[in-house]
Amino acid sequence: MGPVPVEPQPVAVVGIGADGWAGLGEPARERVLAADVVIGAPRQLDLLPQIEGQQRRRWPSPLHAGLSALFEELAGLRTVALASGDPLLSGIGTTLIRLFGTDRVTVVPAVSSETLARARLGWPAESAAVVSVVGRDVHAVLRELAPNRRLLVLSSDETTPGQLAALLTERGYGASRMTVLGDLGGATESRLDSTAATFTGPAPRLNIVALELAGPLVAGWAAGVPDDAYHHDGQLTKRDLRAAALARLAPAPGQLLWDVGAGAGSVGIEWMRSHSTCRAVAVEVNDARAQRISDNARNLGVPALRVVSGAAPQALADLPAPDAVFIGGGLSRTGVLAACLAALTPGGRVVAHGVTLETEAVLLAAYREHGGELTRIQVEHAAPLGSFTGWTPSRAVTQWALTLP
Repeated sequence: MGPVPVEPQPVAVVGIGADGWAGLGEPARERVLAADVVIGAPRQLDLLPQIEGQQRRRWPSPLHAGLSALFEELAGLRTVALASGDPLLSGIGTTLIRLFGTDRVTVVPAVSSETLARARLGWPAESAAVVSVVGRDVHAVLRELAPNRRLLVLSSDETTPGQLAALLTERGYGASRMTVLGDLGGATESRLDSTAATFTGPAPRLNIVALELAGPLVAGWAAGVPDDAYHHDGQLTKRDLRAAALARLAPAPGQLLWDVGAGAGSVGIEWMRSHSTCRAVAVEVNDARAQRISDNARNLGVPALRVVSGAAPQALADLPAPDAVFIGGGLSRTGVLAACLAALTPGGRVVAHGVTLETEAVLLAAYREHGGELTRIQVEHAAPLGSFTGWTPSRAVTQWALTLP
């Protein structure tokens, strides 16, 4: 007979503040005292008293790749995982529940840094948005830029405030009031007030940044961001056509879009700008354009957009199933439309644009076979005509849109 499998033990995720052991309630202390092993960042582990016979382990690096192996090793042991404040606010609790489910993971929260920050500032919860850049690109803050808006930014480390200050100043938001709150709830709690333009630091490693934004409105969240917000080589779904496509793609929280033949990436970018949980994959065969898509995504506040360099349909094979697909290029390539339709989840939407007779024929055939909506769109813009003003027509675009049952 082989070895008897070890029954996995429940995992308790305990939130701990900058005040350490002294700030833990009795239920949290009991969990820690009873644990065979405690996992946490070095800073968090140093806040605990020594407990005889108890293992102390650091989180693996890289985190996500090493979690499964770590917990397999600890399967038979009573385990506590330490998190900063509320483990479900951009914390390890979310990751562990995703990995093991709620049956195995119990969360014992502490007061979050967000709650403490609002208390120090006197900001009602509904008056400020929260953006996490913990382990993420600070460009995510750019999606939130709007005059007179309040933001609480969860920082990665002591370098985050300086990065934010430089980014805001570069984007015309240098006059924004910036408050860096450090070690909230601890003996070394600190506060540093400045503007983004005048911030010089230093900042403590554990900090949260409060912003009262002052600057121009660059782009809203509705479809149809101005064309000049994108760097492109002419391969751009223009503003009015983009708005028409996104109206039919119908972005919804948490859903995934494939932007096939993405060009400058504008449709995928605006899909993600519509809600903070929207996801997108941009597929582009041209390497220079693929890099430009990544740059555009960062500049418009959605650096998490995934870019795949390759030709459809081959490049689509290993992608997660989409809730919506936009086909802006490559429609005449054999198998592209069929692959997109086959991959869609139930209730999924597809929108395809064609500007040539060949792609128009593909869309007409799709309309005859599947139904949907076939529309021809032509936009004209006013422009000088001698000493007068006349209409300058753009190239007509045929749009096919379909929603699956």
